[in-house]
Amino acid sequence: MTTYHAPHFDPTVDEIETLKQLEMGEVITLPHALKDHVSGRLLEWGFVIKGSGGELSITAIGRQLIRRQDN
Repeated sequence: MTTYHAPHFDPTVDEIETLKQLEMGEVITLPHALKDHVSGRLLEWGFVIKGSGGELSITAIGRQLIRRQDN
């Protein structure tokens, strides 16, 4: 089964906020992300990655996305 991706990613305000928190060094673990309803789209599109301990980390393209949103 193939997951559909729209041709362009339009982040929500919550998704941008999550990326900014990760860039500032806040640790967000998968259970925390589920509790706070962090969008799975961030993982699907490669803006964050999940570490071996379940923590989420921002990727280079995630940083690029929030820089683009700040302009």
